[in-house]
Amino acid sequence: MILEKIVENRMGENTYVVGEENTKKCIVVDPGANFVDIMSFVKKNNLNIEYIVLTHGHGDHITNVLKLKEATNAKVVAHEEEKEILLDKRKNLSASLPSNTVELDADIYVKDNDTLKVGDMKLKFIHTPGHTPGSMCIKIGKHMITGDTLFAGSIGRTDFYGGDYKKMEKSLKRLKNQDDDITIYPGHGPNSNLKIEKETNPFMR
Repeated sequence: MILEKIVENRMGENTYVVGEENTKKCIVVDPGANFVDIMSFVKKNNLNIEYIVLTHGHGDHITNVLKLKEATNAKVVAHEEEKEILLDKRKNLSASLPSNTVELDADIYVKDNDTLKVGDMKLKFIHTPGHTPGSMCIKIGKHMITGDTLFAGSIGRTDFYGGDYKKMEKSLKRLKNQDDDITIYPGHGPNSNLKIEKETNPFMR
């Protein structure tokens, strides 16, 4: 499996390109990073983008969704509870960010525990509300992209529109029940693994 992190400089948002070696099919998760950087990596590795998958709909994570979709015809995937935020530039905060404002509708809306095949990869979507109503984690084998739900040593904010700390607590309990050896790839900051987060992250204890 190919898994590349591309960091957006201004807000430190992590975009991930996850590809499958045999078929060269891939997904791009949360394309807030520079469009040229994303496409450069994809072309360098001869990958074909099938899906643009969103852990949630905040502006710093969706900046280049429409541009990427136009260039590749990839389908946009999000959780069904995130539709309201995606369609409103004020609720998704893009109206107050220095980058472009974004309003969009996903092509595919998923539910908790839905799966999606990309080549030989199987994606499982875990609904983890708290940061936003439709925040979700994307599990691929022993890898999990956690968006702004779980960071290394911290968690995402719950004071934006649709945020809910009580729901965040329940979501973190769900993640705590996942296997220790899962590597996590957050929406901001460094990678970690669930064993470390269970032992050291004050919000996971």
